[in-house]
Amino acid sequence: MTSSDKLPFVSIIVPAYNEAALLKDNLSKLHSYLSAPERKFRWEMLVVNDGSTDGTREIANAFAAAHQNVRVLHHPVNFGLGQALKFGFANTRGDYVVTLDVDLSYDVEHLDELLAKIRETHAKIVLASPYMKGGTIRNVPKLRQILSILGNRFLRMFVKGHFSTLTSMVRIYDGPFIRSLDLRAMGMDVMPETLYKAMVLRARIDEMPARLDWGPQLEYGKSRTSSMRLVKHVFSTVLSGFVFRPFLFFVAPGILIGVFSLYVNFWMVVHFLEAVSELQSSGVDYSFSNAFANAYSQFPHTFIIGFLSAMLAIQLIGLGLIALQSKQYFEDLFHLGSTRPQDLRHRVE
Repeated sequence: MTSSDKLPFVSIIVPAYNEAALLKDNLSKLHSYLSAPERKFRWEMLVVNDGSTDGTREIANAFAAAHQNVRVLHHPVNFGLGQALKFGFANTRGDYVVTLDVDLSYDVEHLDELLAKIRETHAKIVLASPYMKGGTIRNVPKLRQILSILGNRFLRMFVKGHFSTLTSMVRIYDGPFIRSLDLRAMGMDVMPETLYKAMVLRARIDEMPARLDWGPQLEYGKSRTSSMRLVKHVFSTVLSGFVFRPFLFFVAPGILIGVFSLYVNFWMVVHFLEAVSELQSSGVDYSFSNAFANAYSQFPHTFIIGFLSAMLAIQLIGLGLIALQSKQYFEDLFHLGSTRPQDLRHRVE
């Protein structure tokens, strides 16, 4: 075994969809960085062309043919980021796997920093976070920046560990771990799904400060900034929050509506007692039904809203308990299915 064989082997996955404008330049920058003699790791680069229609395929193939350690994987049609990453993970060979944006909005120096962090902490995943202390954000359009920050803060409410970012694609994974992880998401929701399933397996997850700068990609035209469908991204963020803690999606609104229901029902009782008092003072024989009918005739909206809000609160809390039970069943089965084969292999060895 040579000294170079003892160095860690890092696989870099670069998904690309209709990135012909910047692909050659950015792959050249990345390759030059990786090929520098001061790099203390062996590496391979996998460009995953996700069904591009603008010349990305031809550019990627030509680049791979002219440069060592570069492979290109092609999807016949556009499947989405999730499928592109799963395709890449399945074809990696590295001890560690880094996923990187082709626009280099996170500069290439993050590679060394991510590798150092995961080797130091022995984590299974390390996130590059521009939102944590020490991170920076530059040249990102305000709307996009606000939506990203709000989306990550929203997800933080549902995740143990309170990570600063859960949606960023720039990460480093333990190679065997990510290749063994069963992922289903086809789009951007693959990022939170990866973390969720890692948490189910009790895998260690860390994050490090990162520098997000859209300046380099803006040089290729502002049209690139709208490449992600914001509405779809917002929807996937909300859905990911539900996956992390479905219990809170039902129980929190159920409790709020329940409190409102108690307030309304308090006034229902007050109106009923007032109706009883009125019937007694008028000398009319009264019964519960008469008093109720009299109160209802005077304040129908209070009674309707009170009954409906109470029913809705009970249903939401009940659904929350069912969701909690279902989530627990899923996590137990996923954990069992993911760890038992590994335990058996270790025993055989």
